[in-house]
Amino acid sequence: MHDGPRYIPLRASDFFSDGSSVRMPVANTVSRNPLSDGDELFYTGRVNGELSNMFPMPVTADVLARGQQRYDIFCSPCHGRTGKGDGMIVQRGMKRPPSYMEDRLMNAPNGYFFDVISHGFGAMQDYASQIPVQDRWAIVAYERALQFSQHATVADVPADRRADLDRPPAAAPAAEAPRPEAR
Repeated sequence: MHDGPRYIPLRASDFFSDGSSVRMPVANTVSRNPLSDGDELFYTGRVNGELSNMFPMPVTADVLARGQQRYDIFCSPCHGRTGKGDGMIVQRGMKRPPSYMEDRLMNAPNGYFFDVISHGFGAMQDYASQIPVQDRWAIVAYERALQFSQHATVADVPADRRADLDRPPAAAPAAEAPRPEAR
């Protein structure tokens, strides 16, 4: 089975009458790839073939929350929770990925991040089969929020919220000790 006969795609074949090793799918075969409705930006991160800086959907708090959740699962092991390239794999001796805070990535269009998540880059694998398109865009939005958070100034905070900056964080409620059951 290890060295079983097989055809290399697009090579000629003496076995099939049409001389081609490529076989047409059986009638009514369902594609494993999502159907593109022609929305180039949504499916590729490009507009007219060029990487775009636009998002194909509104970036809302729910989108950012979903992006953070997916980022923590798929990206943080390498890129770290803050996007500085200090994830667990680096702590275990693997190669450090780039920090999102580098000028090159701060200035990269959103479509670049989407493309890298979809197709991989360097040592990074592609995640197109693991992460749905909508979630890839949510991750890109969250990565942009990480970048912004590292370079934000007091002037970026709305004037009516600046007083909250000096307020200490609210203490987390203490967990109650379990009560003994009454008999």
